[in-house]
Amino acid sequence: MSKETRIDRRFAKLKAEGRPGLVTFITAGDPDLETSKKILNGLPAAGADVIELGMPFSDPMADGPAIQASSLRALKAGQKMRDTLAMVAEFRRQDDETPIVLMGYYNPIYVYPGEAFIADALAAGVDGLIVVDLPPEADDELCVPATEKGLNFIRLATPTTDDRRLPAVLKNTSGFLYYVSITGITGSAAPNVNNVQKQIARIKESTALPVAVGFGVKSPDQAKALSKVADAVVVGSALVGAIEKSLGADGRSTSETVPAVLDLVGALAAAVRGA
Repeated sequence: MSKETRIDRRFAKLKAEGRPGLVTFITAGDPDLETSKKILNGLPAAGADVIELGMPFSDPMADGPAIQASSLRALKAGQKMRDTLAMVAEFRRQDDETPIVLMGYYNPIYVYPGEAFIADALAAGVDGLIVVDLPPEADDELCVPATEKGLNFIRLATPTTDDRRLPAVLKNTSGFLYYVSITGITGSAAPNVNNVQKQIARIKESTALPVAVGFGVKSPDQAKALSKVADAVVVGSALVGAIEKSLGADGRSTSETVPAVLDLVGALAAAVRGA
């Protein structure tokens, strides 16, 4: 991409400050639209450097129980893609610097449909996309059109992405590379820092892109350890888990829901920055 994006600027700022970043994931509309807006709007002040906003989907195949449940809560509350884009547009009225990446699956984009989705995402202030079920072989479907319009397309690399596969993964990736630290679904296991460090070193031989690590980070201590070997740490399951634990017996948000998430983000940010 020739145009500099908010993601590019944020990682350049992190590099200039000599510190790793914290990438936070929440599902749009979880547990309801108004509560989700409050959480989203509070993330930057709590310490989030980049925000991943999940696009609710009924069959999130790469996600563990916590994020699956968050998608179901959002869908049950009536969350639609247009609501998600409207959340971003509202966020942009108070924050024009923090990058927002929409993360999820291709089906909700396909039925939007794709070309209109790209235009509306850009108009709302979205900076990048992570679409976990679109492989490099399908780049012409969404990745290339989105990139040409100015969206970063962020690809995932995994422990099984060997040197033969890596060039295809990197070819049209921009913004940053998301390294999946475990073999499995989100939140299912704790990453091994030594193994992650070796994999990131190998990947960085082939790209100058920042590398963010996620898929198994649940605590400030884990975030701190991984931030010593990566450009950023991604936390998602722990945050949506905090939402779930804060809900009342009726499954609705309580006065504890927003603070539960933002306090955890604050603790994670302090750990990452302390590294």
